[in-house]
Amino acid sequence: MSFIQALRLGILGMAAITAAVFGVLYFQGNEVRNTLVSMADIGGPFRLASSSGGFVDSRDLLGKPYGVFFGFTHCPEVCPTTLYEMTRTLEAVGDEAREFRLFLITVDPERDTAPMLKDYLSNFDPRMEALIPTPEELARIARDFRAIYEKVPASDGEYTMNHTATVFLIDGKGKLANTIFYIEPPESRIAKIKKLIAGG
Repeated sequence: MSFIQALRLGILGMAAITAAVFGVLYFQGNEVRNTLVSMADIGGPFRLASSSGGFVDSRDLLGKPYGVFFGFTHCPEVCPTTLYEMTRTLEAVGDEAREFRLFLITVDPERDTAPMLKDYLSNFDPRMEALIPTPEELARIARDFRAIYEKVPASDGEYTMNHTATVFLIDGKGKLANTIFYIEPPESRIAKIKKLIAGG
């Protein structure tokens, strides 16, 4: 994914959140529906297989804030940059963020195996964990989070994935509290994580 594509998707992610707060026209199949939603409507319960084994159930996360990011291991720029910046952010926040967790939900379950994801995340902060949805689960959770993902064929017969470049910050009640966008300034990331952890 090129920088321009990444920036465009980051802006799309921002627009998706903003539009969702005030109401948005969106396509579902061949229909256009006018749907009014709020911040509280973004996100939803999930139970997904973990790269560490077993499952992660959002009901077990109640009481603790966490982050959700949609990405994949073959991502050339957006994902490694986002995870690296989030690693630096959590290091900067320090001990306050010791129980914070960031879940990478793969948008490429066709290629991203549990061992591959676990090895990939070993390059970043240990509080990061990969979740592996089935195609059906991915469609549902992406819809719940208003996230965008799209398979894009490459000239060599392979493919890449376009996807929303946004970290969704979920509070202790399981509700969306804020978002962190791709290439957001470090001081802004740190402030948002500290506010989330403080319950503000």
